[in-house]
Amino acid sequence: MIPFVDLKAQYLSIQSEIDEAIQSVINQTAFIGGSYAAKFEKEFADFHSVKHCIACANGTDSLEILLQAMGIGAGDEVLVPALSWISTSEAVSTIGATPVFVDIDPDYYTIDLDLIEAKITAKTKAIIPVHIYGQPVDMIRLMEIAKKHKLKVLEDCAQAHTATVNGQKIGTFGDCASFSFYPGKNLGAYGDSGGMLTNDDEIARVARMIANHGQEGKHNHLMEGRNSRMDGIQAAVLSVKLKYLNEWTDARIANSKQYDVLLKDSAVVTPKVMENGKHVFHLYVIRAKNRAELMKALRAEEVGISIHYPTALPFLDCYKDMNHRIEDFPVAHQVTQEIISLPMFAELKHSEIEQVCQYIKSI
Repeated sequence: MIPFVDLKAQYLSIQSEIDEAIQSVINQTAFIGGSYAAKFEKEFADFHSVKHCIACANGTDSLEILLQAMGIGAGDEVLVPALSWISTSEAVSTIGATPVFVDIDPDYYTIDLDLIEAKITAKTKAIIPVHIYGQPVDMIRLMEIAKKHKLKVLEDCAQAHTATVNGQKIGTFGDCASFSFYPGKNLGAYGDSGGMLTNDDEIARVARMIANHGQEGKHNHLMEGRNSRMDGIQAAVLSVKLKYLNEWTDARIANSKQYDVLLKDSAVVTPKVMENGKHVFHLYVIRAKNRAELMKALRAEEVGISIHYPTALPFLDCYKDMNHRIEDFPVAHQVTQEIISLPMFAELKHSEIEQVCQYIKSI
C-alpha cells in the first residue's frame, strides 16, 4: 500500500522532541492557551515577519473571527473562489454576510483575477483569495484590484504554509490571513488548531477578544465573543514542527518535480506553477479525462488517492437557493470532473512515486 499521507512517518522522524514537548505540557498542566500558545504565536509571527499572530481553535474559526474583526457582517458581500473547502464560504455566511462566488483560473485553480471586478457591487466589502493546494494567488495583482475598489483582503492560507509570491510569504499581503493547522496540513497539529496573522493592531486586538469570549483581560468582557483558544499540547507540537517546516516543504517540492518528470509523457495533466510563485504542494493534483477508470485502477493497486474537491462550492446543496448554473462557473465545474489528488507528503519515497506513475502510465 502507498498511503495518501503518512502522519506516523512524520511523527517517528521527530518522536523524541514531540514526546518531550507533550510531556512538558502535561507536567505543567498548561492545557488551554497560556505560555505554550504564546510561544507559538511569537514564533509563527516571526516566521512571517508580521506583528501579530493570534492562535485559535481551528482554521474555520480563524476565517470567521477575522471577518468579524474587520467589521464584515449582515448586508455585506465577500468574493470567494468557486473551488475551495466549504470553510471559505461557510465563514462568510456564518457571520451574516453573503458569499459571492468567482470562477477559477484554468491553469492554477485559484480565483480568476480577470473575473473579480465584474463581481464587485456596492455591497462588496472583502475578497478571500484561497491559496489552494499550496499554489499561491498572484497577490500583487489581487492587492491592486482590492486597493482600487477599497476592499479588505483576508488570505486563506490553510493549504499553503511557506508559499511565496516574488519571494514574499503568502499571509503577509492582505489585511490579515487565516491558517489551519489540521493534522494533515503542511504544518499540522495533533488535533484541530488555527491561527491568524495581521500587521493591523486593531484587527489583532478585536480578533484576540473574539477568540476569548470577548474579553480584554480576565472578566473584562467588552463584547460577546466565542471560545476559540488553542490547546497547550497543540501549541507545543506546532512549535516543534515549525522548525522543520522549510525542510519538509523542500521535500514536497522535490516530490512534485519527480512526479512532473515521470508523468511528462502520460495522458494526465500535471500541476502548473505560477512563474513568480512558490507552490508548496499541500496536494499534488492531476487531471484525467478517464478519472473514474484511473481511480478504480489505482485503488486496486492500493494507492491512496482522493478528490479535492468533487463539487464546486456554488453547486453544493447548501447553496441551492442561489440558483447557480454550470455556465456561471464553467472552469470550476470542468475541473471538479477531472481532478485526482495523488500521494503527497515529505516522507514519500521516490520508489513509491515511481510506482504510482507506472500504474498511471500503464492505464
